[in-house]
Amino acid sequence: MNKTPNANRRHIAIFGKTNSGKSSLLNAIVGQDVSLVSSTNGTTTDPVKKAMELIPFGPVVFIDTAGLDDTSELGELRVKRSLKILQSTDFALYVMDVNDLDEHTYADTVKGFQKYSILHLLVINKTDLASTEQLENVRIRFPDAVFVSADMEDNILLLKDELIKKLQNGEAEETIVGDLVPYNGKIIMVVPVDSEAPKGRLILPQVQLLRDCLDHGLKSYVVRDSELLSALTDLKDVDLVVTDSQAFKRVNEIVPVDMKLTSFSILFARYKGDLDTLVDGAAKVDELNENSRVLISEACSHNHSHEDIGRVKIPKLLNNHVGNELRYEFRMGYDFPEDIDEYDLIIHCGSCMLNRKVMQTRIDLCVEKGIKITNYGVILAYLNGILERCIEIFR
Repeated sequence: MNKTPNANRRHIAIFGKTNSGKSSLLNAIVGQDVSLVSSTNGTTTDPVKKAMELIPFGPVVFIDTAGLDDTSELGELRVKRSLKILQSTDFALYVMDVNDLDEHTYADTVKGFQKYSILHLLVINKTDLASTEQLENVRIRFPDAVFVSADMEDNILLLKDELIKKLQNGEAEETIVGDLVPYNGKIIMVVPVDSEAPKGRLILPQVQLLRDCLDHGLKSYVVRDSELLSALTDLKDVDLVVTDSQAFKRVNEIVPVDMKLTSFSILFARYKGDLDTLVDGAAKVDELNENSRVLISEACSHNHSHEDIGRVKIPKLLNNHVGNELRYEFRMGYDFPEDIDEYDLIIHCGSCMLNRKVMQTRIDLCVEKGIKITNYGVILAYLNGILERCIEIFR
């Protein structure tokens, strides 16, 4: 994989009023005309994303949003879409026109930053259009702001430096398995090959785990479930077996009871969110009945088949466990409902295509509403009676 997926990039969103210069600022930062610039209000209608390497910090995604004071015919929808970006934002830039210092709109937006625990940097833009005396007065009012003109390259470089400093201060090392297995340890990855497996390539969680093993000096071995038994015979002192959740039952029977076992999806439950909450949510299945409503949420779009894990396999296993046909609703991508009170249980995918902020926001929403949430790997381990074994590595 030559390109870092957006799910693994820090998401930096740019907010502000219409014509504050958000799009010009984004174009200046990335060095390309990726966002349409115009003096007409409401030019930016949908969020515009641009992935780049913010050296020396690393891979990021910049997101340009519509103006928060958009009063055009579609303004309300545009503002709603802009505010929804908060759910996936790791860091925010709030851009304010030096000649339009609307502190009320800024204060309201900061409340949104606080709600989603988003650090932000205030940027006073269009400084080339202000007098020296005016700039001095504004600096007194906003002492922590960065003052720029999108047309001045040295200003943009200073802004990048300040942004990188803020990002690095809040950066913590993230690993999928590097803190669970000692240096030079051995991991066997079990990758079944069936009609759902993309031909000629591994899926993203498998690739990411391979890279995480390389980054932390772990020896990884990739086998199909049909070769797992011989692999265990060949290898000694295996620290962890990681399997695709769909092969849980078969792999559990093969792996010795004294050997650690988990799944890609359970690893991602911890990597992308709150594993304890997702484990707690799995027990909700024992309270379900024929009137229960279950939301199954998947982050990526793909063709469905008779072996689809979210739309076929999990509902079948769940119905058998409960002894009734439950009522299911399916959502994909960023289409996660804001009103979740009608559901008894939410089952989420491993969220490899979402950044951590999106997944944690969804979990927090469920906790706030008192709705139980779990994920594919956790629920499959629970239904197969091996959840305790599969989370032992995290204890």
